[in-house]
Amino acid sequence: MTSASMAQPTRLHQERRQEVVLGVDTHKDTHVAAVVSTTGRLVDSRSFPTTADGYRQLLDWVRLHGMVDRAGVECTGSYGAALSRFLRSNGLAVIEVNQPDKATRRRRGKTDTIDAEAAAHAVLSGRATATAKHTDGPAEALRLLKMAKVSAVKARTQAINQLRAVLVTASPDLREPLDGLTIPKLVRACLALPRAAAGTATTAAIFTMRLLARRVEELDEEIDALKQQITDVLKQHMPQLLECYGVGPDTAAALLIATGDNPERLHSEASFVSLCGVSPVEASSGKTQRRRLNRGGDRQANSALYTIVLARLRWENRSRTYVERRIAEGKTRREAIRCLKRYVARELYTIIIRAHTMPKEQALAA
Repeated sequence: MTSASMAQPTRLHQERRQEVVLGVDTHKDTHVAAVVSTTGRLVDSRSFPTTADGYRQLLDWVRLHGMVDRAGVECTGSYGAALSRFLRSNGLAVIEVNQPDKATRRRRGKTDTIDAEAAAHAVLSGRATATAKHTDGPAEALRLLKMAKVSAVKARTQAINQLRAVLVTASPDLREPLDGLTIPKLVRACLALPRAAAGTATTAAIFTMRLLARRVEELDEEIDALKQQITDVLKQHMPQLLECYGVGPDTAAALLIATGDNPERLHSEASFVSLCGVSPVEASSGKTQRRRLNRGGDRQANSALYTIVLARLRWENRSRTYVERRIAEGKTRREAIRCLKRYVARELYTIIIRAHTMPKEQALAA
């Protein structure tokens, strides 16, 4: 055996033992992966199917090129969710990577391989540091249930609006007995309408109103079932949150969905406040020193905090006293409410973190 042939396996072995970073550009049917060395050199790239076997092939392929413990993955909450769970279960730290900025895309162009390499470089350079949300616990269950509930509520509203539109154009004999009824009474009255043979506008209106009323009734049952499921999940995993003043199942679910199943990824209370979009943002320039409203963050969590604050302002003396004191100090009512949202976020973050870190039996007993 020549010295050159002996050196080649040794060099290959050293390359395989080097530390590498994985980057993945995710899609519905395939994921494009890129392996980058710690020096920033593209080692290899390849496409894999989005199947259980494809995930195993991807991990085996990466480990052929070196030691890997970090992966930058795009869209960890959608196309990359299943892959992220698989990588975490195999000991890799999954980092959420945003799409490359437009300036970089204009310079380099756009291909799946380029995006996968950019994801790995984002992790390697430290530009991407956010730990991806886990999607295998109660927060993910709440997300799915709340998604279904929101769509059911929208469909119910649409059906009610259509029912009223049909009633407006119906003949007086049909419209007058139903006009002015509340929604529950209108639905029951429409369900009780007699069946009639098709052929006229009036019989078509009766058929349509019965159909829409039945749809509203079914959606009411669906919404109630989903609301009960959300409450059951919260009582099982985070009952302390429901005990807070002004916090209901929907608002608690929105906050837990924002934090994810691994709230420890938020390193401090300030991170949670920023995530919920209630942290002030510096907007100073020259001699002007000011802060403005944070319009970023999770807007559903922001809306949940606002709902909690409104409930406390209506029924809780402590919150009303606080807002009145801040107004007396010179703040507008809107600014005082923003300050109150900040304090509510701090209170709820402490509860979420404490409940997550303590043992389950102790949390349920607390």
